[in-house]
Amino acid sequence: MKNMFYSVRHITTFVYSAPISESAMELRMQPRSESGQRCLQFELTTNPRARIHAYRDHLGNVVHHFDIPARHAQLRITTEATVEMSSAAALPDSLADNSWEALGAPAIESSHWEFLHPSHFVERTALLDGFARDLRLERRRDPLSLLREVNTGIFQSFDYMPHSTQVDSPIDDALKARQGVCQDFAHIMLALVRPLGIPARYVSGYLFQGDEHRDRSDVGATHAWIETWLPDVGWIGFDPTNNLIVGERHIRVAVGRDYADVPPTRGVFKGKADTELSVSVHVSPNKEPPRDEEMLTGMTWVSSEPEEEDDQQQQQQQQQ
Repeated sequence: MKNMFYSVRHITTFVYSAPISESAMELRMQPRSESGQRCLQFELTTNPRARIHAYRDHLGNVVHHFDIPARHAQLRITTEATVEMSSAAALPDSLADNSWEALGAPAIESSHWEFLHPSHFVERTALLDGFARDLRLERRRDPLSLLREVNTGIFQSFDYMPHSTQVDSPIDDALKARQGVCQDFAHIMLALVRPLGIPARYVSGYLFQGDEHRDRSDVGATHAWIETWLPDVGWIGFDPTNNLIVGERHIRVAVGRDYADVPPTRGVFKGKADTELSVSVHVSPNKEPPRDEEMLTGMTWVSSEPEEEDDQQQQQQQQQ
């Protein structure tokens, strides 16, 4: 199968009820280049204008950050990316009989320690224990077969309901209502499989949805799923929102222990104002690869003119 090329346009707009000042923002929006995925082009635009800096965190995520000292009543962030996706090798139906023992090797536990333990949004609760009993969750057969079962079990047990939870909702909110969004389902799956000794991490990104696909995810939104590390096959993605093994339609942006590590936007500002957030995401396939002269190395930043300056610091953050 030939490689696929996708164009991604992501617009985030913060509208403030009164002008604010000293806005500082951190972004995780640039697609990663690894494991069959390559970010060929990335452009970031802010309005008002900002001087943008970037670095890679310890997990390899590209983090852009900027501040806007001038007074402004609105902040618009636009990113555009071109990504090449190649098909991964087919997964086996199951893993070797000694796979559980291989996961318990000291070297594995040491190298993946942070993905084996609880984190901010991934904790054991009484409701989670009850759901684990419903799934009859225990080490059996092999890790890959069990992960397929858990992926399907979450998909069948929860309704996808946009706006039913908040960016900081604990997993118990979704477990109690048996509904939520992709962020909730990813956190629940992480909380179920980590205690089994399976290294598992949260992934934020995008999902291409064509007319032939029957995904539950919102077309115009970002997406979230998980990746687990397994002997002999490495990191494998599972999408419990849509009951999918992650493939070339899933575009990875950032990985972390849970959502708290990888929100698309995180920021603070000074001022007394309410914030209205809107997000628009469009992922489209390119029939032909981009021309060589269109492939840019590094990042391109273009900024428009600033708008025109209180003292109360507030946080602003985007939900998947």
